[in-house]
Amino acid sequence: QLADSEFSPVFRLLTIFAYGTYADYLAEAANLPPLTEAQKNKLRHLSVVTLAAKIKCIPYSVLLEQLQLKNVRQLEDLVIEAVYADVLRGSLDQRNQRLEVDYSIGRDIRREELSTITRTLQEWCQGCEVVLLGIEEQVSRANQHKEQQLALKQQIESEVANLKKTIKVTTAAAAAATSQDPEQHLTELREPVPGTNQRQASKKTSKAKGLRGSAKIWSKSN
Repeated sequence: QLADSEFSPVFRLLTIFAYGTYADYLAEAANLPPLTEAQKNKLRHLSVVTLAAKIKCIPYSVLLEQLQLKNVRQLEDLVIEAVYADVLRGSLDQRNQRLEVDYSIGRDIRREELSTITRTLQEWCQGCEVVLLGIEEQVSRANQHKEQQLALKQQIESEVANLKKTIKVTTAAAAAATSQDPEQHLTELREPVPGTNQRQASKKTSKAKGLRGSAKIWSKSN
């Protein structure tokens, strides 16, 4: 109703503050109410926010053109005001002559932009579903690997238990064949028979004596 009434210029100015930029205002300034310096600065702040939504590193040249400022000093003062007003957060790169934006507030949304936003959200949901399916597949593989490792562990433990039983039965059978106690048979297998070391030592001693005697005979004959 305001758009078709005598207050249409005010309504158009309101829509520019909601969605537009300072350049949009200058293009229709002749048909719109005049702005105070505070209102101009606010619209310039909102224009920086609109630019920040498209690019995160905004050259000074683009800002000077869009905001219709005379020099870099005015531009930097305006950006500092916007930062203190919490409209945006970032840093001024004076060497490279650009504004690096880390964060900026959101602006109102036009009706014609709703379809684009809906499509973007749908694409985001589809991407999330793809990632979720990938995660579920990885979890399934991990569970299968875990089950395989558990089965392998149980198989090894079972084989070890069977091997122990086989050794025990074999030992008992060997002991029964020699009419000995199984424990005594195992002890005898582990310990050498008494006197064996002594006989081996006496053999070595006699061998050594024989070698010494032969050495003496050789030296006398020479």
